[in-house]
Amino acid sequence: MEQVPQIYCQDAEPQPQQEEVLAQERLLLPLECFLFGEEPHVGVEKLQQGKGTGSQLCGRVFKEGETVYSCRDCAIDPSCVFCMDCFQNSIHKGHRYKMHASLGGGFCDCGDLEAWKTGPCCSQHDVGTSVPMETEECVLETDLQQRAHLLFQVLLHYCTDMLVWEENYELSSELQPRLKQNMYYCVLYNDEHHSYDHVIYTLQRSINCNQNEAQTHTALIDKEGRRAVKRGTLRTCQQAKDLIRSNSEHISLQPLRVEILHIAVMAHQSLALRLGVWFQKVIGYSVGLRQVFCQVALQPTADGDKPSPICRLMLHDARLYKGARKVIHELIFCSLLMETEYKRQFAIEFTKLYQQLQKDFISDDHERNISITALSVQIFTVPTLARQLIEDGNVIAVIINTVMEMLREHLDSNNRFHFQGYNSDKFFRVQVIFHDLRYILISKPSVWTDELRTHFLNGFKVFLDLLKCMQGMEEVKRQFGQHIEVEPEWEAGFSTQIQLHHILSMFQDWCSSDEMVLLMAFKECQRAFTSCTNQPFHSEPEDAYMCKHILSHRPYKVTQEPVSIHLPISRLLAGLYVHLCRTGALSRLPQYMDPESFDFTLWAEHPLRCIVLAGQVSAEMWRRNGLSLVSQVYYYQDVKCREEMFDKDIIILQITASKMDPNHFLMLILLRFELFEVFNGNCSSKDQEVLRQWNKLTEEMLYLLIVITGERYVPGISNVTREDVTVREVIHLLCIQPMAHSSLVKSLPENENHETGLETVISKVATFKKPGISGHGLYEIKKECLQEYNPFFYHYTKSQLSKAEDTQKKRRMQEGSDKVMRPPMPPPFTEPFSSVVRLLSCDVFIHMLRHILQRAVEESALFWTEAMIYRTLHLIAQALMEENLQVEAGSVEDVTFDFSLKARKMGSEHGKSLFHFLTKMKAMPILEAQTDMITWILQMFDTLKCLHENSSPAPSQSVEQSKQEENTHDKEKAERKRKAEAAKRHRQKVMAQMSAMQKNFIETHKMLYDNMPDSGGQGNPSMELTSASESSMELSKRHVALGPQQGVSVAERESLTCILCQEEQDVMAEGPAMVLTACVQRSTVLTQNCGGSLYTPDDHYPLFMPPELAVGTHTGSCGHVMHATCWQKYFEAVQNTIRNRLHAEMIIDLENGEYLCPLCKSLCNTVIPLIPLEPANLNYESAQMVGQHLTFQRWIQIILARIKGLTVTTQEAEMSSGGSTLPEVGTFEVGQVEFRSILSFGVREPRKFSDSILQMVQVCATTIHRVGLQAPPNEQCPHVPVMSWNTCAYTIQATENMLQEEGKALFGSLQNRQLAGLKAVVQFSATQRVMSSQAAVQKHFTNMLAVLVPIPDVKESLSILEVDCFHLLVGLVLSVPSLYQEESVDLQPTAISSAYNHLHLLHLVTMAHMLQIMLSLQGQLHRHPDSVEVEGTKGEEAESAAFVYSTVAQYTSGLKTDISGCSVVESVRKGILPFLRCVALLFNCLTGVQPPEKLLDKAVTSEDELEALCCYLALPTNLFQLFHNHLDMVEPLMKRWCEAPAILKALNGQLQAIRYPRKRNQLIDLPEDYSVLLNHASHFKCPVSSDEDRKHPTLCLFCGAMLCSQSTCCQKQLDGEYVGACTAHAATCGAGVGLFLRVRECEIVLMASKTRGSTYPAPYLDDYGETDPQLGRGNPLHLCPERYTKLRYLWLQHCIPEEIARSLEVLNVMFAFEWHTL
Repeated sequence: MEQVPQIYCQDAEPQPQQEEVLAQERLLLPLECFLFGEEPHVGVEKLQQGKGTGSQLCGRVFKEGETVYSCRDCAIDPSCVFCMDCFQNSIHKGHRYKMHASLGGGFCDCGDLEAWKTGPCCSQHDVGTSVPMETEECVLETDLQQRAHLLFQVLLHYCTDMLVWEENYELSSELQPRLKQNMYYCVLYNDEHHSYDHVIYTLQRSINCNQNEAQTHTALIDKEGRRAVKRGTLRTCQQAKDLIRSNSEHISLQPLRVEILHIAVMAHQSLALRLGVWFQKVIGYSVGLRQVFCQVALQPTADGDKPSPICRLMLHDARLYKGARKVIHELIFCSLLMETEYKRQFAIEFTKLYQQLQKDFISDDHERNISITALSVQIFTVPTLARQLIEDGNVIAVIINTVMEMLREHLDSNNRFHFQGYNSDKFFRVQVIFHDLRYILISKPSVWTDELRTHFLNGFKVFLDLLKCMQGMEEVKRQFGQHIEVEPEWEAGFSTQIQLHHILSMFQDWCSSDEMVLLMAFKECQRAFTSCTNQPFHSEPEDAYMCKHILSHRPYKVTQEPVSIHLPISRLLAGLYVHLCRTGALSRLPQYMDPESFDFTLWAEHPLRCIVLAGQVSAEMWRRNGLSLVSQVYYYQDVKCREEMFDKDIIILQITASKMDPNHFLMLILLRFELFEVFNGNCSSKDQEVLRQWNKLTEEMLYLLIVITGERYVPGISNVTREDVTVREVIHLLCIQPMAHSSLVKSLPENENHETGLETVISKVATFKKPGISGHGLYEIKKECLQEYNPFFYHYTKSQLSKAEDTQKKRRMQEGSDKVMRPPMPPPFTEPFSSVVRLLSCDVFIHMLRHILQRAVEESALFWTEAMIYRTLHLIAQALMEENLQVEAGSVEDVTFDFSLKARKMGSEHGKSLFHFLTKMKAMPILEAQTDMITWILQMFDTLKCLHENSSPAPSQSVEQSKQEENTHDKEKAERKRKAEAAKRHRQKVMAQMSAMQKNFIETHKMLYDNMPDSGGQGNPSMELTSASESSMELSKRHVALGPQQGVSVAERESLTCILCQEEQDVMAEGPAMVLTACVQRSTVLTQNCGGSLYTPDDHYPLFMPPELAVGTHTGSCGHVMHATCWQKYFEAVQNTIRNRLHAEMIIDLENGEYLCPLCKSLCNTVIPLIPLEPANLNYESAQMVGQHLTFQRWIQIILARIKGLTVTTQEAEMSSGGSTLPEVGTFEVGQVEFRSILSFGVREPRKFSDSILQMVQVCATTIHRVGLQAPPNEQCPHVPVMSWNTCAYTIQATENMLQEEGKALFGSLQNRQLAGLKAVVQFSATQRVMSSQAAVQKHFTNMLAVLVPIPDVKESLSILEVDCFHLLVGLVLSVPSLYQEESVDLQPTAISSAYNHLHLLHLVTMAHMLQIMLSLQGQLHRHPDSVEVEGTKGEEAESAAFVYSTVAQYTSGLKTDISGCSVVESVRKGILPFLRCVALLFNCLTGVQPPEKLLDKAVTSEDELEALCCYLALPTNLFQLFHNHLDMVEPLMKRWCEAPAILKALNGQLQAIRYPRKRNQLIDLPEDYSVLLNHASHFKCPVSSDEDRKHPTLCLFCGAMLCSQSTCCQKQLDGEYVGACTAHAATCGAGVGLFLRVRECEIVLMASKTRGSTYPAPYLDDYGETDPQLGRGNPLHLCPERYTKLRYLWLQHCIPEEIARSLEVLNVMFAFEWHTL
C-alpha cells in the first residue's frame, strides 16, 4: 500500500496513462500472481481449459444511448431486451421487434430462460440447455479458491472503505504513508442544481482559472462526477472551498458540494476505483471466481458490526460520485446478477434495504439510471424471483409502504391526499417507485400456493390503504360570483392515477387468476369501500315521486356540494365484480359475504356525481372554476385514464341498474342531474341561460342512458373477448377518418406490456393505403364494418363524435345508401346484467321521452335542441330493436319487454302518447334532418305491432304517406334535371352562333390578316409568318443560337406584377428596376473532390475554376418579382421588426442581408435585376460577307492585336489615331494587323440602363462576391465581375446536372421560377461588365485567353487540364465586349461582331475541351480489332479522330499510340455532352433563340441529342472536323497545350486528372434495414476520446463519414470559435451546408451555417408507412427509396437553406438550439 501514493495523485494534473502503467506493474500484476500462484497468463489458460469458464448469460451492460431490442412476440415483458450483437444472431430478427435507445444501467437478457417465451439464447450463447440456469458447483482448485477468497475479501473491504469515505475520516495506520505530505485536494462534486455555465463562472471566480480551464474542469466533473480543482495546503484548499461555496450559493440557493481530501486519500480512492474494474476482469475468467466474489460480497463481517460490503455500498450509493457508482453497478451486473442463487440472495438484501434506498434516491439529485434503485428492474421482473420476494419478503407491502411513507406529508386531516404546493422533482422521484410495483406484478402466477395467496392478499390490503387515501381526494366545489383566484393543483393527483392505471388492472388480473383470491379481494375491497367516510350526506332522507313511483333518497346537488373525481376504491370494486361475473365466481360470493348487505345506491352515488360533474362542465356551468377543472374532466375521459375512471364509472352504473328498480334508478339519475323537477313539470324559467343549461344537461343525461344501455363490450358484461373490444374501438376510430398506425395506437388503451392488440385485428376491419413521397400510410375502414358504427360511441370526444357523424353522412350520400343512422345491435348482456334493458321500457323512461318530444312539438325552440331530439330518437330506436330481438327470439306471450305498447298507450287518452308525438314531428320542417330516422322508427312500431298481433305488417298510413312523399321527391328531381338539360342546349346554341360570327369576321377582313407586318404586333422577329416557299436552310436558321446563321430571338414584351404593391410594369432596360428574389450560396454539389479541401492553393482562383469544381457559387430564385423600391422598403421593414423577434438569428442572418420572400417564405440574401433580352436581328447577307474576311485565324490575329494594342495604350498612354500596326504575334504568321481592325466589323453605342437597374446590378454583384469568396463587401474589388461570371457558369452547370439526374429534357422541363431565375442570372452576368473597370475586365479576358492562345504579356498561364472549360467559356463570352472600349467613346460590338466572337470562342474552347477529354481518358481508351471497319460518316469521324489523336500523341509523351479512332470518338462524344448541354443553356438565355424540337424531348437518345446540340450551337456534327477546318492555326495551339508541364504530371499520375463526363454526385448508399445502420453505429469509436459514455454517431450523407456529434471531445476551431464535429465537417464537405443522419435518433439534420439548422424526417419508414423520430415507437424500419430521392433532390437543387428557413419560420422557437455544437 506504500506504493499507492507514489503512483496516484503525484502531479497537479492527473496523468492517467502513466498511472495505469505503474499500477499495472506495481500493484495489479503482483495481485494476479498471488491469486493464481503462478504467472497470470498461465493460470488463466488453465481456467479456460477447465469446466465452468463460460456463461449462458450475455450480461452486456448497456451504455446510455446504446440501441437495444425487444421482441414483442416472445418477451415476457418489455424490459426483456437483447443487445445489438445478440439480436442480430437470434431468431427474433424475423419477429415483431422494437428497438430503442437504452437509458443506461441495464444489461442484455440473452440466455435468461425466464425472460423469453422462445429463443432465449442467440447462436453465440446457446449452450443447449432448456431449464432455468442454476448456480453451478464451484469448480476451482482448493488452493486457488482459498487464495481468491482471502484476496477478494481484503480487496473488497478495502475498496468499500475507500469509496464510502467521509471527509472527516482518517486513514488507518497501515494505509498511512511513511513520508507525511501536507498536501490536499479541493474536490468539487457534480450535482443537477447548477448548470454548466454556473459551474464555469464559479470556478473562474474562485480558483482564478481561465475559461478554457474552467470548461475542462466542468466537463470532467459532469462526466466522472467529481474533479480535483485545486492542489495545495490545507489552508489554500479551505479558502478555495469557501469561495466555491459562497460563489455558487449566490447563483443558486444550494451551494456546490466541495470536499477537502488528503492526497493519500485521493490516491487510495483512485486505486479502489481501479480495483473495481480489475474485479470485473478477474471474475470474468471463471464461474468459480465469480462465485467466490459473490460469497465475499454478500458476507457480513465476522463480528457483525458491519453489514456485507455490497450492502454498505448500496446504502452509501447516494453519496457516491458518478464514476464510482458506474463501476460498482457494473460490478454487480457481472457478478451477483449473473448467478441465480446469489441473485436471489442479493434480491432479498435489496428488498430489506428498499425503503432506505428509495429515501436516499428521493433526497439525491442524480438521475435514476445511475442510482442503485435502478437495479430493481433486474430483480422484480424475474417471475420466480418476484414470487419468492412476495412470499418471503412481502415485497408488495414493502413497496407500497415506501410510497406511503414518502407521501405521508401530503395527507390532510381526513387522511386523504392533498398535493397543493408539492415539490415536483421529489414527487416525480416518488412516482418512480410505482414502476417497481408494476415490475412485481408483470407476470401473473399460473399456480397459486397458500403462502402466495396470504402474502399477496396482505399486499393487496396495504394497496387498498393507499387507495383509501386517494378516494375522494382534492374535492372541488362550484365557484359562484367571481372567478377563482388561484388555480388549484391537480396534476399530481392525475399523475398518480396514471401511474396506478396499469397497476390497478394488474391487481385485478392477478385476483381473477385464482377464484379464492378473487373472492377474498372483493371482500376486502368492499370492506375498504364501506369504511371510507369521504363525502358523507349532510341531509336527511326525502321521498321523490314520479309516474306513481316513490324513491327515498338523500338530497345532494353537484352544483352546491363538494365533489371529487378520484374514486379508485369504487372503481376497483366494480372491476372485481365484473371479474366475478366473467369467471362465474359470483355464485360463490354468498359463502364469503352477504350480497343483501350491498347498498347499490351508495355504489352508484359517487361515480354518478363524477359523470354529472363532467356534464355540467360541458354545459359551461363551472366556468368560474378555471382551467384546472376542465383539464381534470378531459383526463377523466382520455385514453390514458378512462379504463380505470370513466369506463369503470359506467360499469358501476350498469351494475346498479341491474340491481335496482329501473324506475328508481332513472329517478336517481334525474335527481343528480338536477332535472327531476323539470321532468316533473314543477319547474319553469324564462331565463335563456338557465334554459340553455337545462337543455345541455338533458343532452348529457340522455347520452348517459344511451351508454348505460348500449355499451356492453366489456368481458363479463357481455360474452365478448378483448379482441372484440379492440375491433370495435378501431372501427369507431376509422369511422372518423382514415388514420395512420401511430394515430390508432395513441388512441387505443395500452396494457401493462404497452401493447394495444391493434396488429391482431386491423386486417379484419381495414385496408392499408401506402404513403406517397410524403405523408404516411393510412388505414381505411372496410365497408362491411360500417354497420357497427354507433353515432354515440362512448369513447368519442365531442369533436370526434361530430366529425364521425359528418363523415358517415357524406359517405352514405356519395354511395346513395340508407341515410338512417340506426343504432347497431349490441351483444346481449350476460345473466347478471340482463335486467339493465328494463330501463328501456320502464314508466319513468317513457315519461322522460314523452316530455322531451312534447317540448319539441308544443314549445318554442328555447325549450329543446336538435341534439336532444337526436339522442331521444336513438334511445327509442334502441328500445324498439331490443323489443324486436326479444320478440323474434321467443314467443310473444313470454316477452315482458313492452316498450312499443307503452309508447302507444301512455298519454294516448289526451293525444299525447310517444307515438303520437313522433307522428307529428315527422311533418315539422325544423326537424327535416331527423325525418328519415323518424320514418324508420314509425315503421318499426308498425312491424312490432304486427308481430304482437301475429299478422303480417300491412302498409300503414305512415308508410303510404312516406311513399307519396318519395313520389313527390322523384318528380321534383326529374323537373330539375329537365331544366338543367334545357339550359345546356341553350348554351351550346349560343356558342355555335358566336363561332359562326367569328369565322364570318375573318373572311370579311381577310386582307387585314394577309397584310400583317413581318415583325408581328410587338416588333418581335420570331413572330413573322413563314411562307411555304422558304427553303430548309432558312428554316434551320431559326434553331441556331450563335454565329452568322443565328436564328431570330424571342424577345417578347414582358409585363410583370409586383408581389408587394400588386402593380403591373413592363420590364424595360431604361425603366424602373424590377427584381427577382434570390439566394446566393456556396456549393459543393458538383465537386469531384468529395471530402477534400475547398480552397485552391494558388492565386488563379477565382478567375480560373479548377476542373474538380471543389466549390462553386450558386444563385437560385423562387421566381417572385418586386419593384426595386418596394423591395428596399420591405427589406428595411424586415430588419427593423425581426431584430426584436426571439432567436431571430436562427431564421435569418440580418448582417448578411438575408430575408424571407414575402410570398413563399423562401430564404433570400439578394435580388437579381430583371434585364430584358436584347434582340439580335442579323442581316444574313452582311454576316456572310463579314465571314469571308473574319476567319478563325484572322479573328485570333485581330483579338491578339487588340490585346497588344490595349496593353501598349495602357503602358505608354499615347497612340496615333489611325494606322498604327503591330508586328507578328507569337509564333503565328499573322502578318500586319491593325490595332483597331476589330472595330471595322461593326460597333454600336452601348446599351443604356436606368440608374435603378445599375444600382441593383451592383447590389447583386456585391452579394455574389461577398458570399462566393467569403470576403467583406468591396465594390471595387477586381474579382467582382469574375464572381458574377462564375455564378452564371456554376448555376447553369448545376441546372444541367439536375435535369440529367431527373431524366428530363434539356429545354421545356424547368419550372417557370427556375427558368426565370436562370435567364435573370445570365442577363445580369452579361450586364455586370458595365459597372466594372473596363481595364480590369480586359485584363481578365487576356488572362483567360492566355490559357488557349499564347499571349506575350502573360508570363504564366494554366494548362487546359487545370481549368474548367465551361467557366472559361462563360468568362470569355461575357468579357469579350470590353475589347471594343475606346478611351473617349463607349462602344460595343454589333450583333454580327458578337455572333462571330461567340462562334470562334466556342470553337476554340470546344477544341480545348476535346483535348482535355482525350488526355484524361487514358485508362478507358482501347484498341478495336483490326478486322472491324466502320463505313460512312462514322468512318470519316473515326479517321478524323484518329488523326487528331495521333497529332496529340506526337506532342505528348506517355500517351498510348495504338488507340482506334472509334474509341476516341465514343469517349469524346460521351465526355463532351454535358459541356454542350451547358453551352446550349447559356446561349439560349443569352440570345433567346428557340432550341430544336429534339432538345425538348426527354426520350431523345444521347446520339440524337448530340447532333441537335451541334446544330443549335453551330458546330459540325463531326466535332473533330473543327481541328481539320483550322489545322494550320490549331496545330501549334495543340502543341502548346500538350507540352504544358501539368500534362506530363497528369499522365505520370502525379496530378489527378478529372475524367469526363464528370461523375454525378449522389448521396451515399444507405442499407435497406435500419438495424444494419444501428449496428454500424454501435461499433463507432470516437476518434479522439476513449470514453465509452453516450455518443451521438452521426452520418454525413454526402461522403459517408461517421462523426461524433454534440460532444466536446471532437470539437474543432472554425473561424476562431469551437464548433462541433458536424459543423466543422459541413464547412469542408458541403461549404457550410450539411445533410446528416443522426443514427440513434433516426432523424435527418439539415445545416446551412454554424447558427442555423433544422431536423427533417429520416427516409426510413416502418411497415405502416411512418417515420419514427427518436425511435419512439421502435418498429422495424426500412429505407424508402422515393423519400431518399426527394432528399437527394433537395440537396441537388440547393434547397436545404430554404427548407431550414421555412421550418424555422413555422416553428415557434422558444429555446434556441446551439447548432454550432452539433
